[in-house]
Amino acid sequence: MANFSKSTVPQFSVDVYQNEFLPEGGRDVSAIVTVTSTGGGTSGAAGLGGFGRAGGLTGGGTAGVVIMVDCSGSMDYPATKMRGAREATAAAVDTLRDGTSFAVVAGTHVAKEVYPGNGGLAVADPRTRAEAKEALRRLSAGGGTAIGTWLRLADRLLSSAELSIRHGILLTDGRNEHESPEELRAALDACAGRFTCDARGVGTDWEVKEVTGIASALLGTADIVADPAGLAADFTSMMETAMDKGVADVALRLWTPVGVEIVFVKQVAPTVEDLTGRRTEAGPRAGDYPTGSWGDESRDYHVSVRVPRAAVGQEMLAARVSLLAPDPAGGDPRPLSQGLVRAVWTDDLAMSTSINPQVAHYTGQAELADVIQQGLDARKSGDRDGATAKLGRAVQLAAASGNADTAKLLSKVVDVVDAATGTVRLKAKVAEADEMTLETRSTKTVRVKR
Repeated sequence: MANFSKSTVPQFSVDVYQNEFLPEGGRDVSAIVTVTSTGGGTSGAAGLGGFGRAGGLTGGGTAGVVIMVDCSGSMDYPATKMRGAREATAAAVDTLRDGTSFAVVAGTHVAKEVYPGNGGLAVADPRTRAEAKEALRRLSAGGGTAIGTWLRLADRLLSSAELSIRHGILLTDGRNEHESPEELRAALDACAGRFTCDARGVGTDWEVKEVTGIASALLGTADIVADPAGLAADFTSMMETAMDKGVADVALRLWTPVGVEIVFVKQVAPTVEDLTGRRTEAGPRAGDYPTGSWGDESRDYHVSVRVPRAAVGQEMLAARVSLLAPDPAGGDPRPLSQGLVRAVWTDDLAMSTSINPQVAHYTGQAELADVIQQGLDARKSGDRDGATAKLGRAVQLAAASGNADTAKLLSKVVDVVDAATGTVRLKAKVAEADEMTLETRSTKTVRVKR
C-alpha cells in the first residue's frame, strides 16, 4: 500500500484483500479494496474545503446543501406529513454549520424556491437560519409531483456559487406522476457528478425503486421514514453526516495491463452499488469510477478482473487501484493512495482453491441484496414458490454473514423455520411499511470481521 496524502489534507489509505493464487490457466481474479479516509470530517483541520470551511483539497469555496421538500397535495393526507416535513426541514437548517451555503426548495409538479428565494444560496448564520425557519412556516400542500424539476432547480442553485462540496436532501411521499420516467432519468443524468443527494420516502405511498434510484444515481443514501414523527430525527442525522464530509469528487481509478478485462467494480459496504457502468476513461487502460464525497469513514469495493492464461510459476500485476481527488488549479487529479491486485499461478491445489474470506463475505452480501429484490418482486407478482425460495435463500445468507438487521427485516415478511437451511414460509399478511423497509434497505451490508 502506498499513501500520498500530506498532513494538511484528509488522509486516504487503500488496503487490498485477495487470494492472489490461481491454478494453471486460471483467469478470474477478485479483490476487496478497503478505502479509509481520516481527517476529512469534523476531526480534520480547518481549510479542507468541507462544510463551512474554505479552500482545500477539492478547490475553493465552501460547501452547499439544498433541501427539497415534497409539498404535493398528498402531503396533507394525513396532515402530520406536512407538519413533520416542516419540522424536519427546520431541524436540518438548525444543524447547518456557520458558513455553509444553503437553500430550501418546495417540490410539486414544479419546483419553487422557498428560501432565500433570490436564485442563489444563503450563507448559514443565526440570522439566515431564523429567516429560513420563518419561511418554512408558510409551506402548504397542493399540486402534483415532478421530482426531476426539483433536482434541476437544486442543480442551478448549487451551481450559483463557488463550492467545493454540493449536496442535496430530498423528501417525497408519493409517486412521480407528473413527469415521465424518461424525464426523471434525464434529470438524474444531468445532475450526476454535479452534486450528491440523500433521498427519503415518508409514509407508504411512494415508489421504492424511484427513491432508491435517485439516491443511487446521485451517490447518496435512501431510506424509508414510515412514521412522519420520525422525520426530524432522520433529517438531523442526515444533515450531521453531510456536515462531516470534507472532500468531494473522489474517483477510484482502475488501471489494468494489456490483455486484462474488467468484469465488474462494485461498492459492497456500507451498501451494494454497482459502479461498473459509471466508468469514465482516464487514459490508456485506465478508467475512473465515482465515489462521491467523503468524511471520516471506510468503504469496501469488490474489483473483479479477468487476466490472460499463464503457466505455473508466472505472476503479474492484475490491476492497480488508485484514489484521486480533483486538482483545485484544474490540472491532473491528485493521487491520494493506491493498492495493487496481483495474480500468481501455482500447482498447489490448496493455495489456488482457497477463497479469501473478505471476497467470500461480500460475494454473499451482494447475492443477499439480489435475492431479496427478486423475492419481493416474485411476491408482488403472485409467484409464491419463487418468493419463498428467494427469500429463504436471503434468510440463509443473512444468518451466515451475521447481518442481523436484514435478518430482522426478513422476519417481518416470512416466518423462519430454519435459518441455516433457508427454510421459510411466506406470511399471510405483511404490513406495507415492513415490505417497503426491507426493499429500501436490502442493499445495506454488514462489514466483514477481520
